[in-house]
Amino acid sequence: MKNFGLVIIGDEILSGKRQDKHLPKVIELLGERGLRLSWVRYVGDEPGRITADLQHAFASGDVVFSCGGIGATPDDHTRQCAARALGVPLALHPQARELILERMRDVAAEQGLPYEPDRPDNVHRLNMGVFPEGARIIPNPYNKIAGFSVGDVHFVPGFPVMAWPMVAWVLDTHYAHLQGQLREAERSVIVFGGMEASLTPLMEAVEAGHPGIKVFSLPSVDHPQYGRHIELGVKGAADRLVPAYAMLLDGLRQHGAQLGPELVR
Repeated sequence: MKNFGLVIIGDEILSGKRQDKHLPKVIELLGERGLRLSWVRYVGDEPGRITADLQHAFASGDVVFSCGGIGATPDDHTRQCAARALGVPLALHPQARELILERMRDVAAEQGLPYEPDRPDNVHRLNMGVFPEGARIIPNPYNKIAGFSVGDVHFVPGFPVMAWPMVAWVLDTHYAHLQGQLREAERSVIVFGGMEASLTPLMEAVEAGHPGIKVFSLPSVDHPQYGRHIELGVKGAADRLVPAYAMLLDGLRQHGAQLGPELVR
């Protein structure tokens, strides 16, 4: 199985000018396909840091999505950093070039203007098709300006309206064989007045007795409905969940814990 990672690039996220929407959406897109996110990194528009994070992504062996910074303005560094991380030159991708020219024709026709591919601003737009040598394109259904992939690392724009369909396309085109293999379920119970330290031996025993099952503990001190409590539960493959959860409940009762509602996800 592959792990999935996410790199989100942009000063605007770290400064708070914009709120990141990619993380919850990528989690959702993966979850719909029975997959899950293993890690995420945020990085500003600093080439050295971007290059280092992309070197990690390429070396990880994970499926990684990188969102943002693939445009052609001075604060867009992702394409250059990807090439630097790989140690390869940048090159204008032939198919990406044709798609950019097609977009120029469409815009000219929509505005009733002549198609002028040699105009300086249009020539500059071709930079959006300059990718690390050997890259493959990711189709962009919104405006035809492609993203790109190198191995299992996939680069999409920062704009959600473009990025999310492109991420979905990559998952369904290149990783359909993985879908459904990590589909998980959860069962948990509200424990009133419990202390995590005193429940830790039970949690360790459940995990030891049921390989592949993870026990989780989510304490809260000011929940509007339950007040001070711990949500204690198990997650993993549905066919392994029932006996693990039964062991957890039995252990809690033997511990004398005060139990509240049970939750199923």
